[in-house]
Amino acid sequence: MTATMPTYARAPLSFERGEGAYLFGADGRRYLDFAAGIAVDSLGHAHPHLVAALTEQAQRLWHVSNLYEIPQQARYAERLIAATFADAAFFCNSGAEAIECAIKVARRYHAENGRPERYRTITVQGAFHGRTLATIAAGGNPKYTEGFGPAVDGFDQVAFGNLNELRAAVGGETAAIMIEPVQGEGGIRPMDAGYLRGLRQAADEFGLLLIYDEIQTGFGRTGKLFAHEWSGVAPDIMAVAKGIAGGFPCGACLATNRVSDAMSPGIHGTTFGGNPLAMAVANATLDVLLADGFLANVVAMSERLKQRLTEITAAHPGILAEVRGIGLMLGLRLAEGHTNTDFAARLREQGLLCVPAGENVVRLVPPLIIGPVEVDAAAEMIAAVCAGWPSDSDHA
Repeated sequence: MTATMPTYARAPLSFERGEGAYLFGADGRRYLDFAAGIAVDSLGHAHPHLVAALTEQAQRLWHVSNLYEIPQQARYAERLIAATFADAAFFCNSGAEAIECAIKVARRYHAENGRPERYRTITVQGAFHGRTLATIAAGGNPKYTEGFGPAVDGFDQVAFGNLNELRAAVGGETAAIMIEPVQGEGGIRPMDAGYLRGLRQAADEFGLLLIYDEIQTGFGRTGKLFAHEWSGVAPDIMAVAKGIAGGFPCGACLATNRVSDAMSPGIHGTTFGGNPLAMAVANATLDVLLADGFLANVVAMSERLKQRLTEITAAHPGILAEVRGIGLMLGLRLAEGHTNTDFAARLREQGLLCVPAGENVVRLVPPLIIGPVEVDAAAEMIAAVCAGWPSDSDHA
C-alpha cells in the first residue's frame, strides 16, 4: 500500500536524472527515452537553454497570478500569434484545461451571436481529449467514462474519417467540430488531409467552429510547428500543451479574433496559467523550435526512423503488423496474438522506453532533438526484441 491514489499501473522503474534523449535509472542503467513523458519532453532532458531560462526566472519571480500584467506571457502570446493562424491566446496548465477552454469559447461565441442553443460539439471515435468530466465525454471512450456517469451532455461522436457521417450529424444545436489531426492515445491515426479540408468546408457551410486538439501533435512533433499545417487548413480554435514548454506544466487555447472577441473579463480564468516560470520555459522552448534547421532535422530523423521501422516490420510480420504516423509521432501496431504492453515491457528490458496506445499500438514519441545515433539505437533494440520473440515463427 502506498500513499498515492492507485490510478496508475506504473512500471517498476524510477529515474535519477536525464540528459538529452536519455534517462538514467535508479537501477544504474541508461535508457533511451522514446516516451518523452508522453510526447512532452520535446527538447529532451536538462536542455541547457531551458535550464538557464528556468533558473534565471526562478531567481527573480515565480508567480503573481493573472490579476497583474505578466510581460513574459504577453511576449510569448505575441510570438505564438506571429507563428500561427491565431490572434489571441489563453494560457493554462494542461491539455485538458486547454480543451475545456476551447469548448467554452465555442459555446460563448454562439451565445454572443444570438444562438445560445448551439452548444453541442461533434467529435471523432477513438479521440482522446483529456480526463475531466467534459473531456472524457468528448472522447466517448467507455474505458474512461465508465463509473463517471451520467456523461456530460453536449458531445456527439462520429466514425473516424467519415465526412458524410459527420455532415449528417450536424443539427440546430451543433456549435463546433473538434478533432486531433493525428489521434495519439487512439493509436497514432493520422487524419487524411482531404478529410481535414472537408471539415473546414463543412464548418464554414453550417456556421460551425473548427477546433483542433494539437495537444500531442503540436510544437514540432510532426515536423511542422503544428500538424494541421501539412494540410494547409487552419482551425478557428486550437488547444495545445505537452511539448509547449519542454516538460514544464503549461497549456494554451488559441483562437482568431472573430471567436475570441466573445470572451470578456471574468468569463474564464486560471490561477497558475501563464505564470512567469511557465512562460520563461515556453519562450525558451520556442527559441529552439523556431531556430533555423530544427524542424527540418525532425523531418529527416522521422524519415530515417520510419524507414528502419518499416524494414523491421517487413522482417517480422508475425509480430509487427503496421507502421503508422507522421514525423516523430510514430506507432507500431502489433500483430494478432501479441500485445503492445508486452512488447513495451520487452523494449524496456532492452533499454528503450515507449508508450502503449489504442488499437494495440506501441507509441514512439522521442525528444525532437534526436539524431542518427539515437534513431539507429532504437531501431536495433526493436529489432532485437522481434528477433528474440519466442513465437515469431508461430505467427508468421
